[in-house]
Amino acid sequence: MSDTTPIRVQFVCLGNICRSPLAEAVFRDQVEQAGLDAHFEIESSGTGDWHVGEQADRRMRETAAQHDVPLDGHRASQFGADDLEAYDHIFVMDKDNLHDVLYFDDDDEHNGKVRLFREFDPEPGDFQVPDPYFGGQDGFETVYQIVNRTAKALLDRLIEAHNLPAQATQ
Repeated sequence: MSDTTPIRVQFVCLGNICRSPLAEAVFRDQVEQAGLDAHFEIESSGTGDWHVGEQADRRMRETAAQHDVPLDGHRASQFGADDLEAYDHIFVMDKDNLHDVLYFDDDDEHNGKVRLFREFDPEPGDFQVPDPYFGGQDGFETVYQIVNRTAKALLDRLIEAHNLPAQATQ
């Protein structure tokens, strides 16, 4: 990877309306705050097609807004086999998402780039980001806290792995 080729990162959950769009937005915000946005392309998607084209869940948008992380421009998209080739790093929110994404990897060529997002969480619990969709508002805040701390640790790891310049701010 050259200095001019951006690091392509994708976050994946089930419907791309709660966890992965939040991870995309939080990670993008942290990358921008670090002055590293020229080094990254950041996206998200879902393994299912139920919400393609829809905004992020209202409750997740509200939670993100409380933390000054905008989600209003997000539109859900579906993960596809081509994404395995197109992205350098694919971070999935739970083990079901991991299974569904790796299903597309017929020749086991890409499994090293597909990882559970919470592998980078300093407090990984069961290594899965819980889906807040069917729960109450407190579940959305819990997911925000998980995503925020995990995204910070992930950015630090990618800075080191890709020999990026030191962060401008944190």
